[in-house]
Amino acid sequence: MTTTTENLSRSEAAERSAHLDVRGYRVELDLSGATDPGRPTFTSTTTVRLASTTPSTFLDFVGPAVRSVVVNGRALDPDACYDGARISVDRLVDDNEVIIVAEAAYSRTGEGLHRFVDPVDGQTYLYTQYEPADSRRVFAVLEQPDLKAAFTFVVTAPSGWQVLSNQPAVAVEDRGDGTATTEFAPTPPLSSYLTAVVAGPYHRVDGHWSGPLPDGGTLEVPLGVLCRASLAEHLDAENLLTVTAQGLDFFHEHFAYPYPWGKYDQVLVPEYNLGAMENPGCVTFTESYVFRSAATRAQHAGRANTILHEMAHMWFGDLVTPRWWDDLWLKESFADYMGAHASVAATEYTDAWVAFANRRKAWAYTQDQLPTTHPIVADITDLEAAKQNFDGITYAKGAAVLKQLVAYVGTDAFFAGARSYFREHAFATTALPDLLRALEASSGRDLGEWARLWLQTSGTPELTAELQADGDRIASLRVRQDATDPLTGRTVLRPHRLAVGLYDLRDRRDDETVELVRTHRLELDVTGAVTDVSEAAGLPVPALVLVNDDDLTYGKVRLDPRSLATATEHLGALSDPLARSLVWSALWNATRDALLPAEHFVELVLRHGATEDDSAVLVGLVTDARTAVERYAPPEQREDLRARLAGGSWARLHEAEPGSDAQLVWARSLARAAATTPAVAPRLRGLLQGTEPVAGLPMDPELRWALWQSLAAVGAASLEDLDGELERDRTADGATQHLAAVSSFPDADVKATSWETLLTPRSLSNDHVDATISGFTQPWHRELTAPYTEPYFEALRQIWARHSIEIAGRLVRGLYPSHQDVEPGLDPADHPVAARASTWLADNADAPAGLRRLVLEGHDHLLRSLRAQAAARP
Repeated sequence: MTTTTENLSRSEAAERSAHLDVRGYRVELDLSGATDPGRPTFTSTTTVRLASTTPSTFLDFVGPAVRSVVVNGRALDPDACYDGARISVDRLVDDNEVIIVAEAAYSRTGEGLHRFVDPVDGQTYLYTQYEPADSRRVFAVLEQPDLKAAFTFVVTAPSGWQVLSNQPAVAVEDRGDGTATTEFAPTPPLSSYLTAVVAGPYHRVDGHWSGPLPDGGTLEVPLGVLCRASLAEHLDAENLLTVTAQGLDFFHEHFAYPYPWGKYDQVLVPEYNLGAMENPGCVTFTESYVFRSAATRAQHAGRANTILHEMAHMWFGDLVTPRWWDDLWLKESFADYMGAHASVAATEYTDAWVAFANRRKAWAYTQDQLPTTHPIVADITDLEAAKQNFDGITYAKGAAVLKQLVAYVGTDAFFAGARSYFREHAFATTALPDLLRALEASSGRDLGEWARLWLQTSGTPELTAELQADGDRIASLRVRQDATDPLTGRTVLRPHRLAVGLYDLRDRRDDETVELVRTHRLELDVTGAVTDVSEAAGLPVPALVLVNDDDLTYGKVRLDPRSLATATEHLGALSDPLARSLVWSALWNATRDALLPAEHFVELVLRHGATEDDSAVLVGLVTDARTAVERYAPPEQREDLRARLAGGSWARLHEAEPGSDAQLVWARSLARAAATTPAVAPRLRGLLQGTEPVAGLPMDPELRWALWQSLAAVGAASLEDLDGELERDRTADGATQHLAAVSSFPDADVKATSWETLLTPRSLSNDHVDATISGFTQPWHRELTAPYTEPYFEALRQIWARHSIEIAGRLVRGLYPSHQDVEPGLDPADHPVAARASTWLADNADAPAGLRRLVLEGHDHLLRSLRAQAAARP
């Protein structure tokens, strides 16, 4: 249960760091009983050396019990000094040694030390995940990023296991009882949330990288890629090691600060809550990056992007760390930007900015339009707020704004500033002014106003082209900027370095079709509400004007009527993939903003999606199309649109080149669309049973389970069918997918069981929570889930109190009753579910801020969908 003292405040952290200097930790973990499912805890012993200018302070620990506390040789009563989250210590002097022995709990939620038992071979796997403040679930610690220290880890585990931490092992002692104790070298100064321990019978592939040092020597870095033994046959370690080496080449050269963490292990772990985590020397990744089913080029590119994102953190975040979570962007925005930048500069995935423009920024635009939006440099008052701010603003908007900064100051100046920043602040912590000073010195620009407007205000600018024609020539072309900070209501006109592209239709040489090509690119600075594009005067009137061509800045682009008409007819003929991605983004934003009917967007996807050759964009399009049908289309159109999307996916599947990415994407689109279209069920069975095969389509586990879940959702599959598929796929993922499918049955008793299980603490692992939610919330089951609206709102505070913050967040977000239909003549705000959410928010002003934020966001998403439905009605 969450306690009040578990939520460390920024002021408390500042008070503690003002008085303490942490000299080092020795952390001993006894994991020898990890394979025994009857042992829920392990012994954790922390010895911390610290200097203090105050006689008393506290250490953080969240676990079942503290057995002993010894301060400078004096024993304290654990029952008196431990409240479930904090261990109070007193009579401190200039130099202190504190020894704490505790019982810590193995986790099933991906927080702290997660324990997983592989159903394939019964083997046990452990790994840690701490960000922002879960190292305290494993050992007693001063849990705040600015109290950096050296950590020495000593881990006892079953013999024969791979045991890893941030640094190489310096000693391994076989204890003769089936266990071994591994001691690791002390880390350089490090924030506690970046420490890591991984243990288990992991499969390992070794590699090596070397690079020149400034003194003429050579830096040698051992590499490792690890995964569960049962996944070894699917691990394409060579590809991961290639991208790793390419990334180290790039960052070693451009950051000009040698990789500082010795070794570089990358571990793909089960039931992971994140894409990856930048633990220096021991990076952890979701094992969904082990592709046991067919994977598109976009999936490989996405994995490469994540590898490079985490590698950038070795400098941005690990070497130089934000002092407090207000400046989380100092690491996440930079890593998000560097993931795409390094992909383009150093790997085969030279089109990484295309996916960024269409998918990553869609996340930013969505988050930035919520009532809970915040500046990139946020006001983070406590750890609960920090947990909530790992969002699309901190990551994707921050990265997009950094791309604008690079265009503003120049690439060379940007990297020169980064190099200076690393040299000055290595192994220390920083805040916004530290980085700005380095970039100002390298670029010669005053960035104070730029930072104020871009980093310290909220909201999404809108950029619109306004063209006046004189016959077939441009009389004037202007870019209008509309931007309001929703938190203050004030107009915020930001500086943009951007390009305007003029596109026209040309006959193709090899056939009778046309191609939409760029005829002119006009680069300019937009600084006010209206900016003239003076170079455009006298040029031929184009078929399409694309503001923010090349995606240099951050802002929603609105297409003028002529450009919208051109996109409607000829979007598939737009040859440049980045420009095409940007037009799709503009169309989707217009759909979400109730300016383009959902029906129109779905038709555009079915009409032009067949020519989309970037699989990342195509995946986004079919996902958006389904969202448009289920959320933004009026109820009287929905059944027809469902059938059109399912039928269109079936047709495109058969038209696509056998074995192509497009074929696989359309097959997955069909599987998801079929969950609301019972008429398609016989075709799905034909695919599964091989009676209606599609040449070149791999009927692998991922696709098969997607098809079975849809069949289950429309009542066209039995439990025996699903059990039979599980026999084919006796893996951890197979068990998770089986649960998702079983939870998808359109049956009131299944809904009741799922609801009860989800609300029972510790009944499901994190992955199984997601699987059950996905089945429970099938959009075709609106009548079956409607009775749970009131229980949802009644249970919210209990959910937050009884579950860990990770699981509570998934439940509150995932179970929000979002599939609702607009009611004729009723204002969306007066819809019964929207009104109930408003009432809950008004009646629970004292609820935890993280909980209120999630309910407020669910409420806003619902209002947006209802407004779009209402606007699309004749």
